[in-house]
Amino acid sequence: MYTLLGADGQPYPSETPGLLGGNSDDKIYGQLDCWSARRWIGRGYESIRVFFADEQTAIAAGYRPCGHCMRDKYREWKSRQPGKP
Repeated sequence: MYTLLGADGQPYPSETPGLLGGNSDDKIYGQLDCWSARRWIGRGYESIRVFFADEQTAIAAGYRPCGHCMRDKYREWKSRQPGKP
C-alpha cells in the first residue's frame, strides 16, 4: 500500500504508487528521478517527501513544478506569478 496526497493536501492510501514526488516543506513537485530531490535522500528528506497520483493533483494541492526536473513547466508557472509580465 502507498500513501499519496490528494488535491485537498490530505494523505490517502493507494494501491498504486504515485507518478510524481514532492517536498512538503517547499511545496514543490517533480519527477521521481529528479537529481535535486534524489541527492537529499538519506539526509532526512524522506520525512518531508510526499507523492502524487498526477500533476493535476499536485497543482490542486498547492504545489509548484520543480525548477530542475520540470524546467519548462516551472518557467510557465513562474511567468504567471504576480509581478511578472
